[in-house]
Amino acid sequence: MFYGDSLTAGYGVDRDQAFPALIQTRFDSLGWPCEAVNAGLSGETSAGGLRRIDWVLRRSVDVFVLELGSNDALRGIELETTRANLQGIIDKVKTKYPEVVLVVVGMQMPPNMGTDYTAQFRALFPQLAEKNGAALVPFLLEGVVLVTDEERLFRGNHPTAAGHEVVAENVWAVVGPLVAERLGYEGGAGQTETIPQ
Repeated sequence: MFYGDSLTAGYGVDRDQAFPALIQTRFDSLGWPCEAVNAGLSGETSAGGLRRIDWVLRRSVDVFVLELGSNDALRGIELETTRANLQGIIDKVKTKYPEVVLVVVGMQMPPNMGTDYTAQFRALFPQLAEKNGAALVPFLLEGVVLVTDEERLFRGNHPTAAGHEVVAENVWAVVGPLVAERLGYEGGAGQTETIPQ
């Protein structure tokens, strides 16, 4: 399950172009019996995510990928509030599904809110991952923002379809081996293949 905001939901692109759908394409190409559930909601904050998590967890989850926090930063929400909300989501997931594999998705922000806020925001995600024994995607938009061809990959604060292909690779590098291990595939079969276009 990919639980996040517009970056997960695929704002600005077709749903089948968003990175969770590309992960599903990878599962299908490998013949893995997996469903990549896109539980992204555009505009979602950590508080909104905490409010709706119980409803989302009515379906079983084996691997939970948490991608929230960017909208908090855009609104200047106190970092400790964001941290508490994200921890609350993680706690609910672990309580409902104790054997779940957790993945925290790292985010970064431009220095609009000041260098201290920016640095602390960036550090929030690895801290959460370490505290909860979760895997970490270091930065969801690595290779998408601040690149020469930025206009093609990122437009209006969101990845383009081409940008989602890069995001999917960033996510797969962490999630693929975890899913393979969960399925009992020795060595993470197929984890080094590229996502089909």
